[in-house]
Amino acid sequence: MTRGLALAGALLVFALLVTANSSGYRYGVSDQAFYAPAVELAAHPTLFPRDRDVLATQTKLWLGDEVLGWLVTTTGVDVPTLFFLFYLVTVAAFAAGAFALARALGADWWTSAAFLTLLTLRHRIARTGANTFEGYMHPRVLAFAVGLAALAFVLRRRWLAGTVLVVVAGVVHPTTAVWFAAAAATMAVVSSVHRTRIVIGLAAVAAIAILVGHRLIAGRLVVMDPAWLAVFADRDYLFAAQWPLYAWITNLLYPVVIIVIARCRRRAGVTVPGEGALVAAMIVLTALFLASVPFTEARLALAVQMQVNRVFWLLDAVATFYLAWWIVGHLAARWPARARTMLVGGLVALAAARGAYVMHGRGALVQVRPPATDWTAALDWLRGQPDTWQVLAAPDHVWRYGANVRIVARKDVLLEVTKDPAIAMYDRRIAMRVGERMAATANFDAFTIDDVRRLAVRFALDVFIEPVDRPFALPVLYRNASFVVYDLRPR
Repeated sequence: MTRGLALAGALLVFALLVTANSSGYRYGVSDQAFYAPAVELAAHPTLFPRDRDVLATQTKLWLGDEVLGWLVTTTGVDVPTLFFLFYLVTVAAFAAGAFALARALGADWWTSAAFLTLLTLRHRIARTGANTFEGYMHPRVLAFAVGLAALAFVLRRRWLAGTVLVVVAGVVHPTTAVWFAAAAATMAVVSSVHRTRIVIGLAAVAAIAILVGHRLIAGRLVVMDPAWLAVFADRDYLFAAQWPLYAWITNLLYPVVIIVIARCRRRAGVTVPGEGALVAAMIVLTALFLASVPFTEARLALAVQMQVNRVFWLLDAVATFYLAWWIVGHLAARWPARARTMLVGGLVALAAARGAYVMHGRGALVQVRPPATDWTAALDWLRGQPDTWQVLAAPDHVWRYGANVRIVARKDVLLEVTKDPAIAMYDRRIAMRVGERMAATANFDAFTIDDVRRLAVRFALDVFIEPVDRPFALPVLYRNASFVVYDLRPR
């Protein structure tokens, strides 16, 4: 009972620290520009009659929209609440997976606690477009958590359990699970002395390949042409050859840290069976990244879309464990228990201080729904209008006003530049659609009423939402203190 309460308390502290260091939990931000509408569409098939092709570009690689959409329709829970519950599950799974990996590597309670504390210090993996944690519902993070647990089972040579968890991660987020499958298979091959075990280990890769291969590879062994590339040209992190020197140094430092500290552990006699295989797997992942660079430079679609540079997320986690061991299990190895407890407590205090700094001025730690503003009030009004309406709004309206038209209003929108170009990376046809709309709205802030009318005719727009301080001589459907919704429908 006491141990259970202690673990629950530790999980609560981890949840608070990792959330604060991720700028708080927020619904409807960043990649949820895709996930939230995709789940809404699965639950309510009449939504997004014009944008469903854009959403389908990624939903065909992900099964979660159907599962979460089914939960919405069967339980009556709305999407914001469901996403928050998903986030809580992700936090618990992340802590459990990391703890399982630490224990599988022979870590004591102090080292395990230090490892989890360091993981709460959320940061971006240099030039990869990925963070070590996200302060919102993201299947990629849950898949990563399950993958950590899978590696823990593989370390303990529980091959079947590890393979099953890799498959589960593949269902949650295929392109994240691929790297855990590669790591698990490498570990199985390196640590096995029996041919049967090698076959079981390779099943981790085969399972993922069977699960998503036909969806992932079909039509992607092509070279991206300049028109396709131009749509997401600002995503320069996709092309490692264009990285600045600091990104190469930072990312290639991960395997160096892992190898150096692993040798230190070997000299100290604290390595566990299979640990060398884990280190080998990290080296293989680094080699896979290096091997992918010529293919991304050749603009092979599959290589670009796989974002192989995200293997450094996994290397970051493993390197973080080794740093935690080096600090607590090596430098402080001879310290008395009370001193080691104080050391870990100091790390917790550091994480809490950083979290408080990150959250300063950002409002509540948890926001399950978008904040109530004049912008979201206008979107709430639009939400109650016909599902067939298509909205014209500033292409960068999420950056300007803080909420996404598709998420809050549940309406088709002409263009949303925070997510549409990223989705376009996966399909040339969608990229041409997005590129056309980017060109059509390039001078949006200088639009006259004639520009708006031409755009409305060209793209069959229904309404136009703009701040009140930029008035247009158009019929008004809705107005509040800050925004006006104009009627663009032909009369």
